[in-house]
Amino acid sequence: MYCTLSGPCGQLKIIADPNAIVRIDFLDQPEPEQPATTPLLSEASAQLKAYFAGSLHSFSLPLAPKGTRFQQQVWQALQQLAYGERCSYREIALRIGNPLAVRAVGAANGRNPIPIVIPCHRVIGANGKLTGYAGGLERKDWLLRHEAGLAASIGGRARSR
Repeated sequence: MYCTLSGPCGQLKIIADPNAIVRIDFLDQPEPEQPATTPLLSEASAQLKAYFAGSLHSFSLPLAPKGTRFQQQVWQALQQLAYGERCSYREIALRIGNPLAVRAVGAANGRNPIPIVIPCHRVIGANGKLTGYAGGLERKDWLLRHEAGLAASIGGRARSR
């Protein structure tokens, strides 16, 4: 089951099983709008719209991302990051009790199947610079600016000021 949602970062595809959200994909090639057909997809769409509007700072959705035990640990740590908080890959490695796993944390972060809701965009380089983001650095920049109250949307695509 899935639905699509247009937002300031482009179109999203929200995918769910009967009990939880399992993926959110950024669509670079727009698809025909697919409305939410289940209460869970409706709630996910509503929460994402509220997030983009700036009125929601914490998601409360059942999630079931598929990944290894290590990836699950990283994704759990990401969910503990507060709205607008930024941290480094090293900080996440420390939070999960594996300080030598900085690169593995980066790889797990890049494989996060539920971006925005599991806020992998909040992880930046130790030097404060933006680093890779599966949805593209332009989207990551927009999300970070949005959470800092600085985002601008131009033409339905993520743009920084």
